[in-house]
Amino acid sequence: MTELWDIYDKNKNKTGRFAERGVYEFKEGEYHIITVALIINSKNEILITKRAETKKKEPLKWEITGGGVKAGETSLQGILRETSEEIGMKFKKDEAIFLKEIRKDETPADFKDIWLFKSDSPIKDIKFEDGEVTDAKWVTIDKFLEMKENKEMISTIDFGKEEYNLALEKIGNKKVLTN
Repeated sequence: MTELWDIYDKNKNKTGRFAERGVYEFKEGEYHIITVALIINSKNEILITKRAETKKKEPLKWEITGGGVKAGETSLQGILRETSEEIGMKFKKDEAIFLKEIRKDETPADFKDIWLFKSDSPIKDIKFEDGEVTDAKWVTIDKFLEMKENKEMISTIDFGKEEYNLALEKIGNKKVLTN
């Protein structure tokens, strides 16, 4: 099935044009939106998922749940769809906390919107319905950063201590990292 993305300008305004995922080659000054879910439990652990072997880019690496925002969707609608499709977690709009936007200017350029969710779902309750991911686990921030350093995570992870501390602040938890 063809997946279309809205094309945005550098100010995150829709241009009225569309890109077919995997086919369209973005030109300079054109962006699309990627949305990711930072899911944190009451132990301040992060939920990560393992990409399926069938993924074209970076199969079998770990990531934070997310994906491209489809044409006509908002960033929030996109992340609610992605978490439902990829891991069977059905969050409500009012459970989402916008954490941060990152603009990446290299081609293909994108805006990455990081959404924050709180959940204590046991791993056994996570469903891999669409086949994009095959495993999930809760990890501490130290383990997450170690995996990132060891290149066990996908290369497009733009998340570190600063974002983690911001997330904990936004959900009202104590900061655990100071440097």
